[in-house]
Amino acid sequence: MKLVFSCEHGGNEIPEDYKHLFKNAGEALNSHKGIDFGALDLFNYCSGLSDYSISNKISRLLIEINRSKHHPKLFSEVTASLNETEKTKLIDEIYNPYRDKVEAVVSKMINAGEKVVHISFHSFTPVLNDEIRNADLGLLYDPSRNSEKMICKELKQFLRTEIPSFNIRFNYPYLGKADGFTSYLREKFPENYSGIEIEVNQKFSKKNVFESVLKTAIYNSIKELKNMQ
Repeated sequence: MKLVFSCEHGGNEIPEDYKHLFKNAGEALNSHKGIDFGALDLFNYCSGLSDYSISNKISRLLIEINRSKHHPKLFSEVTASLNETEKTKLIDEIYNPYRDKVEAVVSKMINAGEKVVHISFHSFTPVLNDEIRNADLGLLYDPSRNSEKMICKELKQFLRTEIPSFNIRFNYPYLGKADGFTSYLREKFPENYSGIEIEVNQKFSKKNVFESVLKTAIYNSIKELKNMQ
């Protein structure tokens, strides 16, 4: 088994050429809309367990690399009004290079006879649209893929040993089969690929850093998973 780690929403950086678009969007950039707080910190903490890791620090408010190209939210309210030439440039400069790297690595591993487990690190805001999210940590997967279901069951068991007080839920606060990078890769690699998303509640993040106990628990759980294979 090979482990591939990714973090699509690790930062809220805006390249110099596009900063003028965000003069009045500072509040959004510095909120959960612009960045997954703590996700990059967790990704970096766990990356030593992976066979390949990659992260993105450019804000999804510029272009959402975790969405398919036809998704209506590929471009945010800030960039939706750009013309087609400008949007194509963002796809060519930011979107394609990131996703193409991961796809190429996964393809190479599978072609070498390996099974690939791709873990994508995310975090979610505790409250959305005045609704409190009822979970501390979510494990997202496609229920129709038995390999992903078993991986998440094992991960949950390891996590409950490490952090027994945590409310860990499957496919919450989002559905693992919804439009996203892992969904795209499942279609590209119907065999020997498993795509898992770890979603951690941002209430455990302070100054964009997660609590060490939480990071250690997730690290140890992934390590246990790796040792089982």
